[in-house]
Amino acid sequence: MIKEISAAELHSLLQSGAQLIDVREPSEFEGGHVPRAISIPLASVPENVEQFRSANDVYVICHSGARSMRACEFLHDAGITNVINVAGGTSGWIALGNEVETGA
Repeated sequence: MIKEISAAELHSLLQSGAQLIDVREPSEFEGGHVPRAISIPLASVPENVEQFRSANDVYVICHSGARSMRACEFLHDAGITNVINVAGGTSGWIALGNEVETGA
């Protein structure tokens, strides 16, 4: 079972120093992403599994939550169980009026 949080819950977690990985395509990431997010496109997750290994929870985001859920499922199957999907994704983050950064 993959854990999920809402875009609203993400805000306070990031203020506490949580790690966030964005699995959207590079052009989407550059167009606007959650501040401090790290870009690892979904297609490259299998060769970047080590980036998700952490003693702490790692939050995974995409546009709406579908691709990030796929990434979480893949990682979970690979034995990385500390990944948490951000339901609503970046679009939910933006809809709440939160800050976004552009560029790589």
